[in-house]
Amino acid sequence: MSELAGRRVLVVGLARAGTAASRALLHAGATVVGFDSNEMLDAGRLRAEGVEVHLGREEETLLQGIDLVVKSPGVRGDAPLVAGARARGIPVCDELELGARLLPNPILAVTGTNGKTTTTALLGEMLSSGGRSVAVAGNIGRALSSLVGGIEPDTWIVCEVGVFQLDDLEILHPRIAVLVNLEADHLDRYGDLETYAETKLRLFRLQTENDVAVVPRGFGPVPGAARRLEFAADDQLPAEPALPGLHNRENAAAATLAARAVGISDADIAHALRSFRGVEHRIEDVATVGGVRFVNDSKATNVAAALRALACFPDERLHVILGGRGKNESYEPLAAALRPGDRAYLVGEAADEIATALASTGVPFVHAGDLESAVREAAALAASGDIVLLSPACASFDQFRDFEARGDAFRNLVEALC
Repeated sequence: MSELAGRRVLVVGLARAGTAASRALLHAGATVVGFDSNEMLDAGRLRAEGVEVHLGREEETLLQGIDLVVKSPGVRGDAPLVAGARARGIPVCDELELGARLLPNPILAVTGTNGKTTTTALLGEMLSSGGRSVAVAGNIGRALSSLVGGIEPDTWIVCEVGVFQLDDLEILHPRIAVLVNLEADHLDRYGDLETYAETKLRLFRLQTENDVAVVPRGFGPVPGAARRLEFAADDQLPAEPALPGLHNRENAAAATLAARAVGISDADIAHALRSFRGVEHRIEDVATVGGVRFVNDSKATNVAAALRALACFPDERLHVILGGRGKNESYEPLAAALRPGDRAYLVGEAADEIATALASTGVPFVHAGDLESAVREAAALAASGDIVLLSPACASFDQFRDFEARGDAFRNLVEALC
């Protein structure tokens, strides 16, 4: 994107992705203006690197002389600066889109509602096992644009793509695109499942007949012209995955097809399936204290993800910590999935709504309020052989910066019990 040299670009949102975008733009020779609504943000390093940083209130005067607006994933499309840019005819792109424009590398992109982080990380292991130079980036925690100037052009990029990164897609063209599943999520932002699904499926829109689309068996049509491959949890695999749960076998089936499309042998795929132990905050064993097993599933930010976690423990009594900021979902399926003897501990803004669903099925629950109280209550009531499971079915933003901070807090609280 050599045309960026000398252009004035506004980056909206200066957290991890926005910071990476700012540095990538500087590398491309652009003049960078950065904005974040957090007045307390430490922007000293960005300023020292040459970014003109503005914090606090969104002022449309920041758009004067701007040639392009780059928005971070957490910034809504109707944010004043973004909406103002569109009204003035200023192009808007997402951080992911910026990275795709600046990187010549082949991209293997993974999207879906649940399981995309695990599938992305597993694919990184498969490509590495096959001797490929590979970088894992995107919504998994390493912004795509952070790779600009730092990897060789023939390095494969395995990129986790969240729905917020697809709002303004015009350039991203994955050689291989994977949809692990599509279920209700983020309805608080997109309004209905149809709009959410349409946004997700934009990932496939620019694929050609030379590309590959990997989708669940029986899934409806997707945009683009890619060659279609279908997977299911009962597929024959080169090896059984080390990760437990039917949903992880489904993730492994999707990853296997994508890795084969890259040219990875079944022997190398099998090695990765046997050795891969999962990702942080997704059904992660933290510790066993007094015979009680504590499991961190903070990444379960919607009901479907929490249901997958519950299904991993069919024979144990569960003490499940639920709640946070809701996404306009029904919690009735979650209440129905809990078994006699299970108990729930409710935290955050969605606690009352979850309590209503649990009361209708007779599941006992405790209004804990916050995570610290929930861990304390669960530890006191759990017996040897039970599992205390943090699988909130909600976003974390009412009490934590993100799901990672929530999972780290859970881990610290459990370690304090040891």
